[in-house]
Amino acid sequence: MLDIVKHSLWTQFGASIDSLKNAIELWPQAYWDTDTRFFYIAYHCLIMLDYYLTIPYTGEFPSTLPFTFAEPGVQAKGVLGDMVPNRIYSKAEMLASLATTREKCRVFIEGLTEEKMNERWIEGPEAYDMNYAVPEILFYNMRHVQHHAAQLNMILRQKLDQSPGWVFRADKS
Repeated sequence: MLDIVKHSLWTQFGASIDSLKNAIELWPQAYWDTDTRFFYIAYHCLIMLDYYLTIPYTGEFPSTLPFTFAEPGVQAKGVLGDMVPNRIYSKAEMLASLATTREKCRVFIEGLTEEKMNERWIEGPEAYDMNYAVPEILFYNMRHVQHHAAQLNMILRQKLDQSPGWVFRADKS
């Protein structure tokens, strides 16, 4: 049963990540530095995808695309608040980070055991408590990626009257 769950989880989570990748690839280079709304949504989604895959969460989060916090001291409180990228990262840098995080996700899901499924992902003080079993944080993360991939697809439709096609499932690789 666990093998079926892991396979299904990966093919659908991977498809969500691939949908994000396809949207980033379709966004024209000419708009990359001038229409930053697309960049900031994609950046936020990439950072949070990686962040929610940091299991177990220890309060440390080394990002592949460095950022600073909008609110001083937020990190010290154990809450990943609004992150501001240190610069506008290139499309190539974003796609490389996405490929790394996609692999992190695939390896994590493939390595799930009954014991790991019962672990908790806990972040934040009681006022902002995120306390999820590993399967729940994975579903939460997948929904977050889907939400922002959809936003990016809407921007692509508005600006270019285009969007990438539907991704049915991820490949194993």
